This record gives sequence, C-alpha cells and structure tokens, in this order.
Amino acid sequence: MNTNNPETITLGGGCFWCTEAVFQKVKGVSSVISGYTGGTAPGKPTYREICSGLTGHAEVVQITFDPSIISLTDILEIFMTTHDPTTLNRQGADVGTQYRSVIYHNNEDQRKTAIEVVNKMASFYQDPIVTEISPLGPFYEAEDYHQDYYKNNSEQGYCQVVINPKLAKLRKLHYEKLA
Repeated sequence: MNTNNPETITLGGGCFWCTEAVFQKVKGVSSVISGYTGGTAPGKPTYREICSGLTGHAEVVQITFDPSIISLTDILEIFMTTHDPTTLNRQGADVGTQYRSVIYHNNEDQRKTAIEVVNKMASFYQDPIVTEISPLGPFYEAEDYHQDYYKNNSEQGYCQVVINPKLAKLRKLHYEKLA
C-alpha cells in the first residue's frame, strides 16, 4: 500500500458495526475506525449519549485508503450500495438521527466527488436519496469494544442477521474490489 498518499473519508450509513465490516473487506483500505461526528454536544460523547439521539452526532466510520488502489468514487459507490441512502434517519430497525446517511468530506475535491456519486446513484433508487454531504468536524473515536466489532463478534445474532446480508451484497456487487 502506498503510505505516502493515503486519503481519509468519514461515512455514516446506520450502525457503524455494519459499515465498518463492509469496508474492512475492501482492497486498498488500510484502516476503518468507528466513531462519532456531526453533532454539537460538548466534549467526547459516549455510545450511551449517542444512542439518546440528543448529541446530534452520527455513528460513522473513518476510512483510510490508498487512492492508487481504490478511488474515492469506488469507496462512495460501495457505501451507497451497501446501505439504504433513501431512508431519513433510519437503517432497518435502527432509527434516529445518529443513524443518518451522511458523507463527511475533508476538502472541496471530496465534496465534489460525493455530489457526483450521489447524483449518479440517484437513478438506481426509486425514492430520492437523502444522504447528507457535509464538511467533517471533530471526529471522536468510539469505545474500544466497538472497534473491529464484526471480526470479534461474527457469531453474535446482530452480525448474523444484519451484517452478513450486507457482506453478501458487497460480494455480489463489488467482488472485484475485495481484498
């Protein structure tokens, strides 16, 4: 991996356990960190505070990748096809602003790419895409037990029922981009 030019993007697509599990399988991705961002509550939030929906933060993953192996466009297309970008503040049974579909960009080039991908993907969905595109503010790493959740708990019920189907969809739609 070209460690001289890594790029980072922060994405929220519902529960961060699901999004983390997806991107840990993608070729060219060197790091996926679960965390929180996008809110206004002071200080580092806890998972319990996030779950209240009162902090304004979203559950997100911060993805570091090598753009010489996988492009930001590919990362965003994988993101847009492995969660439902048409449901406002909801992914499956997870409901609340903390589960919103969101792309947090680091610069103007990422913002433009995000807009292009969202516009391109709109024709694939019957309902309008509600994915928010916003500049990244402070990012707070989630508690240790949230990191590598699927890797450490793949036999757990949530992983079997919710994450495994997402990984199957990833393999079906993007198999050539998998590590």
